[in-house]
Amino acid sequence: MVTMRRTVPGLAVLLAVGLLARLVASAVPGLNYLIVTILLGLLVGNLYGIPDWARPGVQTHKVWLEAGIVVMGASVALDRVIAAGPTILFLVVATVTTTILVVELLARAVFSIHEETGSLLAAGSGICGVSAVVAIAESIDVDETRIAYAAATVLLFDSTTLFVYPVVGHALGLSSTVFGIWAGLTMFSTGPVTAAGFAFSETAGQWALLVKLTRNSMIGLAAIAYAVYYARRTDGDAHRGDDAHRNRTDGGSNHESADGVPGGWRFLWNTFPKFVFGFLVVLLVANLGFLSEAQITSLSNASDWAFLLAFAGLGLETRLDELRSTGYKPILVVLLALLVVATAMLAVVQALF
Repeated sequence: MVTMRRTVPGLAVLLAVGLLARLVASAVPGLNYLIVTILLGLLVGNLYGIPDWARPGVQTHKVWLEAGIVVMGASVALDRVIAAGPTILFLVVATVTTTILVVELLARAVFSIHEETGSLLAAGSGICGVSAVVAIAESIDVDETRIAYAAATVLLFDSTTLFVYPVVGHALGLSSTVFGIWAGLTMFSTGPVTAAGFAFSETAGQWALLVKLTRNSMIGLAAIAYAVYYARRTDGDAHRGDDAHRNRTDGGSNHESADGVPGGWRFLWNTFPKFVFGFLVVLLVANLGFLSEAQITSLSNASDWAFLLAFAGLGLETRLDELRSTGYKPILVVLLALLVVATAMLAVVQALF
């Protein structure tokens, strides 16, 4: 009850921002209310900040995003998913692998960025944004400064691609399916991907979300792969020194498995985005005929409201001054990689769909 009382004022702020955005968008033909919601949140958050009394509620925006994604499963046609399944999986693996390799190559060979920072940038760009940055940082024990640089760079691109992608999609005359798959493959974080997809069209939003969730599921495998790489390239003395340091800082417990991977399969499970299971369950329940058309419509409306709250919070919590603190080298690395991968994958997706 105490927690509920603390979150209600912030939830009211999220709702107020979202409703105002819908009002503005309804007055301007062709203006998507989700984009307006984020812009309005950015404006309010950066001009006035978030008061302490509203912060607990505003910080629930990630929960609303996950809830919206889960409920959205009722609106996704399973037959389309099954038909495109192998192709989508191939595209996801190809995109993630290519992005990571291109970013790592640019960071190390061209711009001489510290290898750990390059790895964080590669994971954030290739898989799921800041969530991947944090997961990889945890698996390879990275300095907090490097995490901050990588996270700020990813957030900068989240903030820009959110608006740029729909503009490019409309300018190129992309179909909703092509745009949704392309956005899901090449944009970074789940929130901006969802917003950009639904800003383009309902169908594009569903495809973008489906592809992005498939991409997100690779975070655990990537974290373990990086952990193995960094553990095995460290010489014996440094390895023992790291173990001693970890024993001193965590009270002597050892969370690594025998191959140097933190927690092994447990770490893979811990890093996996659990809300994906909820999305799949709702998708199956709806497509197997257990829900009526009226119930599916109600769930679709519920997801719209959840996304409204999520994107209001996303805008409110995005700090433009923090984004400006990023050095130019990480930005150039990610920008070049994004241009290369996004261009290549757009050509492939158009050819396939």
